Amino acid sequence: MKYLQSSQKTLLAIAVSAFCVAAHAEVDADAAKALAKENHCFTCHGVDKDKDGPAWNKVAAKLKGDAKAEEKLIAHLTSGKPVKFPDGHEEAHAILKSDEAATKNLVDWILSL
Repeated sequence: MKYLQSSQKTLLAIAVSAFCVAAHAEVDADAAKALAKENHCFTCHGVDKDKDGPAWNKVAAKLKGDAKAEEKLIAHLTSGKPVKFPDGHEEAHAILKSDEAATKNLVDWILSL
């Protein structure tokens, strides 16, 4: 960058910023909530209130700073692994019925809370 002119540096900065914004597209909260409702996620989870499952804002707080947070949450929602309920019993977590992009959007929304 030492040899770039000021205007070239500005254009480079704009291009890098545009790439970063495109790489981290904004979360569609309405679509995430609709997918959660369609898959009955709100039966066990609240946004900010614990139910049989933890509130999603608590999930987001727990995973904050974890480089693998998105990967972990996607695996949780798509694997059907057992989860423990407040009364101590375990059940397989319901598997999210959705495509990859919609699942990622839901996970990103949860992590944004």
